[in-house]
Amino acid sequence: MSAGRTVNSQSQKWGTPKKYVDAIKLFFGGSISLDPCSNEHSIVNAEIEYTLPQNDGLEEEWNFPTIYMNPPYGADRERGTTIKNWLAKCAFVHQKYNSEILALVPVATNTTHWKQSVFGKAKGVCFLYDTRLKFLENGNGGGKGAPMACAMIYWGVNYQKFYDEFIEHGAVIDLSDLIGVEIGPTRKQVKLPFT
Repeated sequence: MSAGRTVNSQSQKWGTPKKYVDAIKLFFGGSISLDPCSNEHSIVNAEIEYTLPQNDGLEEEWNFPTIYMNPPYGADRERGTTIKNWLAKCAFVHQKYNSEILALVPVATNTTHWKQSVFGKAKGVCFLYDTRLKFLENGNGGGKGAPMACAMIYWGVNYQKFYDEFIEHGAVIDLSDLIGVEIGPTRKQVKLPFT
């Protein structure tokens, strides 16, 4: 399950569309230090890429200045992880290392992972105008649109720069007033094996 919907594909190879990769690179000054959930067809071309199934990005070190991830949206039954774990690691790594992090995820504001790792932790969010974002499928365009709305979440310190870069792509919202605020109620805490 992902964002309250049944996952239709178990593919780990859905890639970020070029227009968002370009915006992310501009935001990060030209390059991305880490992509913790890459695949062999990715066009992100980060300096360091962890590729499933060879490298489990949740188990690897994320002490990098700039991080971009488009995590698997469905459950990884073999590893027992979901998108909750990826977002929890983003919030944790930003707090621990002051990393600047962008994540392309489904809009699911009612979920535990948004309440625990986005609201109260992230600096901003861009609710993308693409109502059915067309991910690259195995490196190629033209696939079906996503079955849910998507957002770019930002953990960092420069909201104005985030706003300036992403306003053309969606409605950008400042979450600063929520930082440090406990959002709830939530059902249960996400396990953080990397703390």
